[in-house]
Amino acid sequence: MQIRQLKYFIATAESGQVSRAAVALSVSQSSVTTAIRELETETGSLLFERSSQGMELTQPGRELLAVAYEILAKIDEARNLRQRASSITGNITLAATYTVIGYFLPYHLDRLRRLLPDLTINLHELNREAIEEGLMSNRFDMAVLLTSNITTPELETETLFRSTRRLWVANNHRFAQRRKVTMDEVAAEDYIMLTVDEAAHSTMKYWAVQKAQPRITLRTSSIEAVRSMVANHQGVTILSDMVYRPWSLEGKRIQTVQTDYAVPSMDVGLAWRRNSEFSPEVQLIYDYFRQSFIAPQL
Repeated sequence: MQIRQLKYFIATAESGQVSRAAVALSVSQSSVTTAIRELETETGSLLFERSSQGMELTQPGRELLAVAYEILAKIDEARNLRQRASSITGNITLAATYTVIGYFLPYHLDRLRRLLPDLTINLHELNREAIEEGLMSNRFDMAVLLTSNITTPELETETLFRSTRRLWVANNHRFAQRRKVTMDEVAAEDYIMLTVDEAAHSTMKYWAVQKAQPRITLRTSSIEAVRSMVANHQGVTILSDMVYRPWSLEGKRIQTVQTDYAVPSMDVGLAWRRNSEFSPEVQLIYDYFRQSFIAPQL
């Protein structure tokens, strides 16, 4: 039994879907499915009841989940003995954009709080331009943002993971059961354009190389509005897996479909002023994210 398998199992149990677990872990769906099958073989038990609605834990699955939580908690504790022994205290000023602070950071902030209880993280939500200026003027120690959007050459970046962009459609839309949809077909549909965090600018960059152009019927900074409009057949959109949720606020289902064109991913990572020397506090934050996303996983 491997730690990786337990991580994939927990993510699936918490999200209720292999696809959502894969997004949260930044791995392929087949990797998650294989890990669960391996665990079922090793335990000799069916861990999930599989249906069109998702993955529901069986009784053996619920028992394994409780044990898995304990195992990973002990591993976290063992891995961070050195950090706690160092008694790092102080403050770090961290900046983040809207999408990152809403869909990526909360889980990691909670982990950092438990791993480094004496470190105070002062968090600021700003747009990219303000964050870049703040990094250059030393108002922020580090930023977590969409690295693919950064324009200041004096900043250094490190991408943590890449979130695939897919077409979002209503559950019973004519595209919902398709394996792939062409960009020309997407262009023929009403299109809901998300504008927050320069989403519109990023969208138009990849549409610029297409023969057809999207028929935009609404521009909005609200991801929930996009979700509801798509779920209610008011249009389609292309957004990243990181912000995808299968249900609108009204409880209507949304499906994702691949496009024939390889839409660029949404890249999330760290940024800091080039050639700046990390303080011990900043180094800890940097090491945490590298270990979580870039270092080889057990």
